[in-house]
Amino acid sequence: MSRSIKKGPYVDIKLMAKVMKMIEKSEKKITKTWARDCDIPPEFVGFTFAVHNGKEFTPVYVTEQMVGHKLGEFSWTTKFKGHGGKMADSQAKGATMSGSPAPGAAPAKAPPAK
Repeated sequence: MSRSIKKGPYVDIKLMAKVMKMIEKSEKKITKTWARDCDIPPEFVGFTFAVHNGKEFTPVYVTEQMVGHKLGEFSWTTKFKGHGGKMADSQAKGATMSGSPAPGAAPAKAPPAK
């Protein structure tokens, strides 16, 4: 459910204060933040935020197209490792049976001559 229009967008006060200070000093530093739920206002455009994803900080450079979205949308909390199942197993077996050796495998030896 979206936030009420009457309330307006949620912007973290501390984060906004940091950005306003950087604008006054005309400097651009990476700002660490845990505020994944913070909406991106137009003042954030051009700044880089290190958004925490639960394990590490992911750098997010804010562009004009990101205004109105949340900071957390651009810092994934999970890593995609690939789909599993029968299809992945058959593809893995097919690659090893195709005759080409697996990467890092020892080269095949010729059968001994009689």
